[in-house]
Amino acid sequence: MNIIELKNATKIYGKGTTQVTALASVNLSVARAEAVSIMGPSGSGKTTLLNLVGALDKPTSGQVLLGGEEISRIAESKLFRIRREKVGFIFQSFYLVPTLNALENVLLPTLPVGRNSFEKRAKELLAIVGLGERWHHKPGELSGGEQQRVAIARALINEPEIVLADEPTGNLDSKTGNEIINLLLKLNQEKRLTLVIVTHEEEIAKKANRHILLKDGRMVSRS
Repeated sequence: MNIIELKNATKIYGKGTTQVTALASVNLSVARAEAVSIMGPSGSGKTTLLNLVGALDKPTSGQVLLGGEEISRIAESKLFRIRREKVGFIFQSFYLVPTLNALENVLLPTLPVGRNSFEKRAKELLAIVGLGERWHHKPGELSGGEQQRVAIARALINEPEIVLADEPTGNLDSKTGNEIINLLLKLNQEKRLTLVIVTHEEEIAKKANRHILLKDGRMVSRS
């Protein structure tokens, strides 16, 4: 079963002379537990595509389905639930709160349920990403790669079915970036997570099960 489906998904920003087509009639299916990479030049629509899949934005026309449920036209309250329960996000910038330690940053998506209910799982996730002994460290006391590992654990805290990674190695050196991608692919295999990675690095893109190229908002090739 396909967990992600885009059917003629189009996204247009602005009106009149300022109108920009970010995505143009994109059709894409991603199977459950598949790892897919998306490449393309700046402005090709990569982040827009992730935003549609992650329920952060809605298409101007066409459909977006997650697990067979169309999310293109549903209420914001339901979209919030989908973002919270089904999708985990990892970004190029780590977006960690500098005044909180690693454990507290991982627990942020669980609010307002409360820390106690999820603390054990958060510590387990930090151990999985190699930071089991460093949960009490704040972001300023961690390297860039370690901060991204905290961000990965945070993305997994609510047990999402889908993880969306937008240039997750963009702020890392090549060695650390490869370690992060290998960790994500390991989690994809072991936890049966569906993984979609946006990257500008061909070497990283080729590690996924499938490689998609976008240009000017259109899907121009896939392999």
